Amino acid sequence: MAGASLLFELKRVYDDGRIVEARIWLVPIAVRGSDHQLKYSLSYGSDGDRVVGYDNEAGKGDHRHYNDRQEAYAFTTVEKLVADFLADVSRIRGDAI
Repeated sequence: MAGASLLFELKRVYDDGRIVEARIWLVPIAVRGSDHQLKYSLSYGSDGDRVVGYDNEAGKGDHRHYNDRQEAYAFTTVEKLVADFLADVSRIRGDAI
């Protein structure tokens, strides 16, 4: 991403092969559909199977994927975004991160 600065990155591989990957960038211009200058992609799953995901794809704005559902996400802060994502992962896994 031209002009973007990586603010946060996390990767964790679980014993069962599932992976948490999260990246948050500061971008020069807000992504279309979002009211902030962050671009983010947080996902949990394996082999292309996303079980939980939070992102702000251009045109879709802030949203989350949870199993087969996709719904709007009310972004407030980076800390809340990461906490909400990790809480969803923990809920799906049935254990603590």
